[in-house]
Amino acid sequence: MRALLFVGIGGGLGSILRYMISLFVGKHIPIIFPLGTLLVNISGCFLIGVFYSIFARHADVSTDWRLFLITGICGGYTTFSTFSYDGLILLRQGSNLSFMLYVFSSVVIGLLATFAGVALFK
Repeated sequence: MRALLFVGIGGGLGSILRYMISLFVGKHIPIIFPLGTLLVNISGCFLIGVFYSIFARHADVSTDWRLFLITGICGGYTTFSTFSYDGLILLRQGSNLSFMLYVFSSVVIGLLATFAGVALFK
């Protein structure tokens, strides 16, 4: 039960943060491309890489912290379900080039950001 509490609280906080960033980006950078979701996914991948590296170096970090930060906050913050939805919308609008750019950027730059997070805290 304790683990569910840490994951749930972290997930709620991560989801709120994701929503706030998407709103902010959408308000201040008015483009059709789903930039808010892209930025959230890439920064989330980076954070997971950072946390992974920190926890790999410090085995004494409690499972509660790992669940709260990685499963909870990062899991609630990053959202490939929104990524899929935004991709579907781009395809339905006939924006095939934007769709391909969006998918490529999310996956490739996201993976590179994860590796950067690991390298930075190695």
